[in-house]
Amino acid sequence: MKELRIVFMGTPEFAVASLDALVNTGYNIVGVVTAPDKPAGRGMKITESAVKKYAVDKGLHILQPEKLKDPKFIDDLGNLKVDLQIVVAFRMLPVIVWNMPPMGTVNVHGSLLPDYRGAAPINWAVMNGEKETGVTTFKLKHEIDMGDILLQDKFAIGENENATEVHDRMKIIGANLLVKTIQALEAGTIKENPQILSTIEPKHAPKLFTKDCEINWNESASHIHNKIRGLSIFPGALTKLEDKILKIFQSQKEIIPHNHPIGTVICDGKKILKFACMDGFIQIMDLQLEGKKRMLVEDFLRGFRISS
Repeated sequence: MKELRIVFMGTPEFAVASLDALVNTGYNIVGVVTAPDKPAGRGMKITESAVKKYAVDKGLHILQPEKLKDPKFIDDLGNLKVDLQIVVAFRMLPVIVWNMPPMGTVNVHGSLLPDYRGAAPINWAVMNGEKETGVTTFKLKHEIDMGDILLQDKFAIGENENATEVHDRMKIIGANLLVKTIQALEAGTIKENPQILSTIEPKHAPKLFTKDCEINWNESASHIHNKIRGLSIFPGALTKLEDKILKIFQSQKEIIPHNHPIGTVICDGKKILKFACMDGFIQIMDLQLEGKKRMLVEDFLRGFRISS
């Protein structure tokens, strides 16, 4: 067991891979900070975060503050005598928290900083049709995602790969990069590099809202296809079908000339459901109509008739 005392902060399933990598490497996780339990789902059942479930299973010490400036939480954190804090997919930390450990606080971010700072880096990279992305470890500072870079690891994004698939690969790549980062920090062999901005404005990754998910059929087939990939599986790209909200999870693009009005729905009642866009068509493969369950287009068309 290593002597370094580490507190891990994270909430969703993406963060679990990093925590698991630290535990399996033998690091001394003296505390896990995660979101408070909250009601979720139709039954509003009290639900624990993915990180808490993992921490409970491993018998780790858990803290779930409502407010990160709560004096009791600050005291509890201080009493752990932490050397290093790790943050993966968690809330913005106040200075008193991130500046507490002597070795600082390391964040794992799902992009190649300085590009795609913000809450949804994976979604925006895929939506923008990027051919590659990556993971960055960096030291937290006052400004969001602006700290000095420690290590980066890049990888390709497949032409039809969606955000969920990128997420699932990235969480493992990020976990491995985090272990390498801590090992280098312990050895004193890592150099902290300030984020250098070129004359080109960095690409941003703000939180996604409903308006970001709405499809504009006046755009190109490639642009729309990338949007669908970037929003799949969650939160899903949105349009309307028969005055109901249609969520699209998978599509194929056809770039061909046509004379159909933009947004026209073309359907053979069996396997083909597609929308006309600026330079072709978007064929829907996997969808969910408002009030219905998610299904493949063939199953959907067996029970749904498109008005002519």
